[in-house]
Amino acid sequence: MGTTDQDAAKHFYGSLFGWSFADFPMGPAGSYTIFQLNGRDSAAAYKMGEREAGVPPHWNLYVAVEDADASAARAIELGATAPAGVFDVHTNGRMAVIIDPAGAAFCLWQPKQTPGVGVMGENNSYVWADLSTGDRAGAKKFYEGLFGWTITPGHGKDESTYLHIMAGEKGIAGIQPDVMRQPEVPPHWMPYFMTADVDASTKKAQELGAAVYAPPMMAGEGLRIAILADPQGAVFALFSPVK
Repeated sequence: MGTTDQDAAKHFYGSLFGWSFADFPMGPAGSYTIFQLNGRDSAAAYKMGEREAGVPPHWNLYVAVEDADASAARAIELGATAPAGVFDVHTNGRMAVIIDPAGAAFCLWQPKQTPGVGVMGENNSYVWADLSTGDRAGAKKFYEGLFGWTITPGHGKDESTYLHIMAGEKGIAGIQPDVMRQPEVPPHWMPYFMTADVDASTKKAQELGAAVYAPPMMAGEGLRIAILADPQGAVFALFSPVK
């Protein structure tokens, strides 16, 4: 997550999800915060600098790849841009920031010493991501061509509905239908964090200073979600299965 107030972000997410944190010096750039849930890496944050002037606080989505250079080259062939090129992050890994053909940003991550998150799909951890874009057909072509994902509507549904992204046999993300998208909002990826009770977590987030963009609601059968922005403005969603 890129934020304008790292200490405030640590307080907010630590209070909301029970995350602990450790800060690692980055020289003039300040420090890099690793969040943990019960001793396992759950997310990270840094303070945005002058090079990101005009960019609002935001969550970044990282996709693990075997070869960041090859994947970045393939993304560019498919119409994306890599504004900062491909670069090493000390001995942790090699990465690139990719802007897909419609304008949604995400990161490639070739792990070295740092594999990525150590907890996923549990309460108070990352579980899912949605892509909001004005070119769903283009996104399907791009991401299938880049990662080999399979992107299809649910069983018995047509291409105008929610699209499910599969990595092999595993569902990992989705593409929102046009009816869910606000045209004035730029294309983006949004992370979901699982919680035991979306309603209670939304209330707690509000008490901590969050804004609610979409109050708790059912999303299909057995899923309850809410869309929030933390006090600095980074948007994320809460997710819980409902029995």
